[in-house]
Amino acid sequence: MDLPGETIGEPSLAAAFTGNRLLATLGESDRARLSPHARILTLTSGEAVLRSGETVQQSLFPFDGCMISLQRELVGCRSVEVAAIGREGAVGGIISCGKAPAFTNAVVQLPGPALVVPLEVLEDAKSESPHLKNLFCRYSDALLAQVMQSVACNAFHPIEARAARWLLHAQDRAAGDRLALTQESLAGLLGVQRTTVNAVARVLQEQGLIAYRRGAIQVIDRPGLLRASCDCYRAVEDHFQAVLGDDGRGKV
Repeated sequence: MDLPGETIGEPSLAAAFTGNRLLATLGESDRARLSPHARILTLTSGEAVLRSGETVQQSLFPFDGCMISLQRELVGCRSVEVAAIGREGAVGGIISCGKAPAFTNAVVQLPGPALVVPLEVLEDAKSESPHLKNLFCRYSDALLAQVMQSVACNAFHPIEARAARWLLHAQDRAAGDRLALTQESLAGLLGVQRTTVNAVARVLQEQGLIAYRRGAIQVIDRPGLLRASCDCYRAVEDHFQAVLGDDGRGKV
């Protein structure tokens, strides 16, 4: 599908290669393979960049606060988030290693820019670059770990801990402490009723962990939010560091 958004200036291309953690690991030769074919889009909340069943044509690398939610629709027009991807990763064709139908919807949750690369360009670059090939193999492992941890978390942990975990992940991907997110959106992502999220948000606010204003949630006390979260947050982050780290090669 054609992506929504507005193409912005060339200087942002350099920002993408420093602002996205996968792209930041690339050397000059790998950047040269992607740059001539890449473009920058500014994405807004609620836009679908992939739809389930559509053939994936391009990969997106969010940066500068942009976060994309992978959501699986269920019977009865309900959907639940299975993974959230921001400046640490990429969306589209990363695991499948070629054009294939998307399994989930990919919806912009926090607005911002993303670098877009045609999938055939990325596949050619991976075949020529050992670093790129290894990088995306390792990232697919990290993304799968997030999905598996999310399944376990949703099955066994209380909604308060799940909400705290999600807000921590979102803050990591956002450019600052303010998250442009409604309680209704958060309820949909967590797969619960809005009244449930309202009650959780009120408790977190009364504890001084967050401040909620219409259309935005601000993290006030991150250490407190970490204590309120389950251990799923740290498990996912630790695995990312072990598999990828800062250089894309990880610790193992």
